Amino acid sequence: MEKLMKKLLSFYYEQSLIDVTFKVSNPTAVVPAHRLILAAASPYFENLFNGEQGNNPVIEINDIDSDIFERLIIFCYTGEALITVNNVGAWLKAALILQLDDAINRCVDYIITHINEYTLQAANVLERETKCERLKQKIIEYVIKNFMEVSRCVEFLSFDVEKLQRILESDNLNITLEEDAYDAIKRWVNYDVPARQEQLPILIPCLRLTQIDADFLWTHIHPLPGCELLTLRTITWIRESAARTRINMRFTEARATCEKTFLAVCSLGKNTQLLQYNKAGDKWEENASLEIDYTDYEASLKDDNLIFIGGWKSGATSNIVRSWNIRNKTWQNLSAMNQARDSHCAVELDGKIYAIGGLEGEKVLSSVERYTLYAGWEPVSSLIVGRYSARAVTLNNKIYIVGGKNTAGHLKLVECYNPDSNTWTSCAAMTECYILPNVKVYNGHIYVLHKYYANSGQIVERYDPQRNTWSKICCLDADWARIEGTWLDNKLYCFGPPTSDDISSVSVYDEDNDRWVKKCSLPNVNGYRRFIVPVTLVLMK
Repeated sequence: MEKLMKKLLSFYYEQSLIDVTFKVSNPTAVVPAHRLILAAASPYFENLFNGEQGNNPVIEINDIDSDIFERLIIFCYTGEALITVNNVGAWLKAALILQLDDAINRCVDYIITHINEYTLQAANVLERETKCERLKQKIIEYVIKNFMEVSRCVEFLSFDVEKLQRILESDNLNITLEEDAYDAIKRWVNYDVPARQEQLPILIPCLRLTQIDADFLWTHIHPLPGCELLTLRTITWIRESAARTRINMRFTEARATCEKTFLAVCSLGKNTQLLQYNKAGDKWEENASLEIDYTDYEASLKDDNLIFIGGWKSGATSNIVRSWNIRNKTWQNLSAMNQARDSHCAVELDGKIYAIGGLEGEKVLSSVERYTLYAGWEPVSSLIVGRYSARAVTLNNKIYIVGGKNTAGHLKLVECYNPDSNTWTSCAAMTECYILPNVKVYNGHIYVLHKYYANSGQIVERYDPQRNTWSKICCLDADWARIEGTWLDNKLYCFGPPTSDDISSVSVYDEDNDRWVKKCSLPNVNGYRRFIVPVTLVLMK
């Protein structure tokens, strides 16, 4: 075969046994060839030669550049293509006209492997011009693999809904949290709300909604036009296992890239360990030993990093802020806070981390500051009443700080921060005072949880932000589970279960039998902070 092809190529260069000549414009040129070779290489030429002008000794070609046409004719003989960033667009357009599949594939592969030089924007423009399905598929595969980076680029905003839908449907979408895909949809829609808002019922079902926290669904997805019923069905599916067979959900499993597990920052005497939960083996394993020689800090999870904020060190309050990269196991110093503080609250809202109140020595703080990567720490409006050992949660894009203590004693006071107006307002006070209360957001309400005794229920305080009222409710196992539990893989986990005084124990809730099942406990610890992270961030031993 190799010998035969060499002989055919020599016929071409010597113009021997030529039986067709193409007259190509732009610029004018004549290109000789052999009908049999071209007909075997492309259905375009096969149909051309079997058509009305097939027997003409000279055939005119007017819609392809003469240099590119001649190169493609040689490609039919040799399979070799001299493609560059500058000519690949013209190559692809001509190859599509001539139906040369191998040349099309060669062009598309070149574009993707040289995407940084050619640019994703140019590739998308070329795909829209040529309607090349293979190029479209390769662009989609590239975006799926590099979604976090691409979704923040301007070019992402020009994607059509069909392309975006195919990307979001992929089980291999490279995201760490399903909420990342939601954020991308939000950016895409906000670019042209009047035209794109109606696409939400098409795009939102592409998410793995059952992997998203029910409160997030209620706060962010339910208000979207056309997504109300879908949200209610998903929340029911998540919270009522018995109803799952009756509810048709498009996706119920996590993406291949989004399996999650628990991480716990545990203080073991003078040592601090980062432990991870091995679900398959039901055991806690050491992920890393953290060099933390201070206490009373706050910790927050941001992307791939655990951020440790402030604290008490060497007999003094600190303003130090350090970041531990879970993936690389490395420390990085971040901008220090303007105010040293310990026993404070830290909470994330809309990508920004807030440090609220706390102590500086014996001084009770009312100051609040906010961190962003590009601006560092900047002060925002102060609390109305300074406090420490409080708890803060987010609800409806606002921050609520609950309870705590100051020089006047234990507090039942509650305040709400609105980032749009940069103001704190007083809310209705709780019926009781609490230090370091156990506070949860659930179904659009804030719950302050008391100690729970199995089989007897317990009074819990619930805040309604619409009415600005607190009420006491009685919770039995099923109610308590849904309020207190942390969702992971559609199961409710509880740290410090209601059946035990051991705050380090872990249980999973059996919804069918309305009971807690004990799981492997954390080691005996003085205190811990837990986070849910993608399994891809950690490596099980």
